[in-house]
Amino acid sequence: MPKGSCTSMAFATAFIVLSISAIAGLITMIILYMNQITEMHPTPPPTLLSTTEAPPPVMRLPKNLIPESYEVHIKPYLYPKIMEEVNVTSPNQTMLFTGNSTVHFHCVQKTGSIYLHSKNLAVSSPVVKIKKSDQKVSVFRMKHHEDGSDFLEIQLNNALEAGYNYSLSLTFEGEISENLEGLYVSTYNDGVPAYEGDTNSERFLATTDMEPTNARKLFPCFDEPEMKAVFEVTITHRRYKRVLGNAKEAGSYNIDSEWGYTEFHPTPRMSTYLFAFTASDFEFVKSSHDRVAIKIYARPEAITAGYTNYAANITGQILKFYESHFGINYAHNKLDQIALPDLNPAAMENWGLVTYQEGGLLYEENVSSLLHKEVIATLIAHEVAHQWFGNLVTMKWWNQIWLNEGFATYMSYFAVDHVEPSFKIKDAFILSDLHTAFEEDALASSHPLSAPQEDVQTTYDIIDMFDAITYSKGAIVLRMLADVVGEEVFNNGVKMYLSAFKNENTDQNDLWDCIQKAVSAVNGNTKVAEMMGTWTNQVGYPVITINTTNGEIYQKRFLFNDSAVSSLWWEVPIRVMSQSDQSHVRVWLRDNKTVAIPALESEKGKWILVNVNCTGYYRVNYNPENWERLLTQLETDTNPIPLINRGQLIDDAFNLARAKLVNVTLALNSTRFLRNETAYLPWESAVRNLKYFILMFDRSEMYGPMQAYLQQQVKGLYNFFKNDTDKSEVPSDHSLQHSQITAIEVACSNGLPECQEMAKKMYADWMESNNTNKIHPNLRSVIYCQAVAEGGMKEWEFAWEKFQSSNKTSEKDQLREALSCTRKIWLLNRYLQYTLNPEKIRLMDVASTINYIARNVVGQELTWNFIRANWDYVSQGDGAMLIEAVTRRFSTQFELEELERFATTYEMGPATTAVYQAIEQTQVNIQWVSKNKETILKWFESETAS
Repeated sequence: MPKGSCTSMAFATAFIVLSISAIAGLITMIILYMNQITEMHPTPPPTLLSTTEAPPPVMRLPKNLIPESYEVHIKPYLYPKIMEEVNVTSPNQTMLFTGNSTVHFHCVQKTGSIYLHSKNLAVSSPVVKIKKSDQKVSVFRMKHHEDGSDFLEIQLNNALEAGYNYSLSLTFEGEISENLEGLYVSTYNDGVPAYEGDTNSERFLATTDMEPTNARKLFPCFDEPEMKAVFEVTITHRRYKRVLGNAKEAGSYNIDSEWGYTEFHPTPRMSTYLFAFTASDFEFVKSSHDRVAIKIYARPEAITAGYTNYAANITGQILKFYESHFGINYAHNKLDQIALPDLNPAAMENWGLVTYQEGGLLYEENVSSLLHKEVIATLIAHEVAHQWFGNLVTMKWWNQIWLNEGFATYMSYFAVDHVEPSFKIKDAFILSDLHTAFEEDALASSHPLSAPQEDVQTTYDIIDMFDAITYSKGAIVLRMLADVVGEEVFNNGVKMYLSAFKNENTDQNDLWDCIQKAVSAVNGNTKVAEMMGTWTNQVGYPVITINTTNGEIYQKRFLFNDSAVSSLWWEVPIRVMSQSDQSHVRVWLRDNKTVAIPALESEKGKWILVNVNCTGYYRVNYNPENWERLLTQLETDTNPIPLINRGQLIDDAFNLARAKLVNVTLALNSTRFLRNETAYLPWESAVRNLKYFILMFDRSEMYGPMQAYLQQQVKGLYNFFKNDTDKSEVPSDHSLQHSQITAIEVACSNGLPECQEMAKKMYADWMESNNTNKIHPNLRSVIYCQAVAEGGMKEWEFAWEKFQSSNKTSEKDQLREALSCTRKIWLLNRYLQYTLNPEKIRLMDVASTINYIARNVVGQELTWNFIRANWDYVSQGDGAMLIEAVTRRFSTQFELEELERFATTYEMGPATTAVYQAIEQTQVNIQWVSKNKETILKWFESETAS
């Protein structure tokens, strides 16, 4: 049986006397040959005279050639003056790189052409050799395909023969990217000359970001995740730069007084999207591990200040936790983590060299919020989990990227809980991912976790897969499966999966097979693939409707748009508890018919609660009587209902109301108990859901009564923390620290006078204190925002000056958000203009800054006009975020028509899906506001009448 099968593990010892590598190589060759025996290389057929439309271009590489290893030599030219040394001209002082590469590959099917990827590279000097004899194969010509495939085709005069090994050598040059893709330059200013005689304190560093399809922008390669290979890398660089790569350094050598080069040991066998290197002036600290060399790199001043210490303290612990949890050691001998001034996304799991935005790795004592440790721990846990899920075992194609991202998200729950048990935030993470996935998956324009391969072909298609469905839904359905089969059984199946497929590529069926084997080992009866196929192969999720008077239950797809029709159904595991019996019972709903289940029939006058601890990925709707009993329980004594379910009851009620499945007053009634609630999860759920109401109505007469109600509800929570807040202190309990911030944010933003006065006074004291900031780091973000909102030009200018002068990442992030809170239109306009200048707002921060401004009701129309006027520049960062940000208030026919015109007039690129989701959401908003506005106004007026 082939390597990479859970079923085959038991037979492994029978072949111990044979060469493992020889067997693996032979089997791989046979499998690839059998799979590809009928495939031809994707040369389009000759053009025929026809009136039919031409077929779409082929976007996938043929599998007739299998890469085994690369030798890659790169020389980046980071400074314009150095570019004069190369014999090329470059307009606008664009920085360049040059290089050469040799890829060694095996031919499994005869072919007259070599196809690989290359984008925006000038490629020359192709040399093809037969590996065994070193004999050359003559090249007819090279051709770059201009059809969006990024194919570089090497056409040969003589065909390559199946069964032989070959090499292809190429020379290339390209431009260093200006938009944080492929190889790009990051800059920072440390105020100190780098060497004697240098007058410039601006620092340049070269770094890379390859996921998903940017390796082809650095060197010609087989740039698909299944085309794994070993990489031997040499980087030529300025002598004083420290160069890091995926593997350990093999040696560093001087060329002359200016230049040197660094060679690296061969990498593990890996996909091209994990390729990485950096060249910088950074220093490092070590993290403890008995076998792996772990180093944390950052700007020298950040190392000296101790900002990397927290990351160093927990990284080794997280790595050891995963090694123990999976029963498989980290498969590399080193793990470098580096905090970069510029990076988009937040972090990237490159094997052996994990890159982070500075805010994701640096904890600045007495500046960073204590809660910022959550961000750092979660990011590190996520990226380190990828060293198994993604790096060691990789999905076959991007349509199942959730096998990487969903697993990394799910595993981070446990790793953070292990290294920071006092945080007690597993439930908060779970509820956040559940709600994030629910929101996006309730649109008809959502997609399945495992999308059909034919739907994920282009780079834009691939980028679209990196969304809340992949990350959050992926994690939640894994948690649901673990609950069904039992955590121990689930973990055993995962261990089999990682062991059976290490260094290989998989699809979800390989995972199901391994977990099924673990289930069978304990005589379980769950049919894993059958159950999970309904959750991963289908779009959306169900709402379960229960009549507790007779136990009848049925399911249908949950959609915000009630006019959409769906016949989908899921295998739904349902956990039930009742007011009279706190034990949990599991029942199953396996089709879309109405059935009666005795366990769901309530005793007279008693409530029933379904989806206990939110282990299932579905919403729950009850008959009105049961809703009333549950809400009465919350108002009298919340303790019988699990904390996570208190948050979920609010979320279900509000979203059922958005989908017109319950009356909107039921949702609003679910917030009444909050006047006596101090726990974070229910408040977080209520605030997030009420934000939808605020977005729909903060430009209307509804907003006054709504603010009055929220003032009334939050006053108890605000007063609970008032003594601490007034002294700029925070509680010791981690969850209560979150609640304190929520109390200030809700109270101040809804006009509670004592909160607004507190915020203005603290900020004014800082302005007058000669740089002594006594505001607790936990409270700075919310205090800064509220004070800037209540202030004018003086407060805004003070924040801007502090933002420009600070070299502390946390402080800059807090101030950058606070600057968006002003209610002065002209200041927001100025701030928007600053986002076009990378010396003021870094490119990686442009989308989030515009997002902050768009959250401000005063900035809504400004940002919508601004992104249309400057789309080409601002969409380089995260166009999808921008679309969601500027359209979240849209609820009129005029706004819908403007949005539709925008979608057809501008080049959306990776934001295409986002804009059509925004159109769908706007249509939902229009219907919902029309139906519910008067009812909601009356409810708020009645609740605040006194």
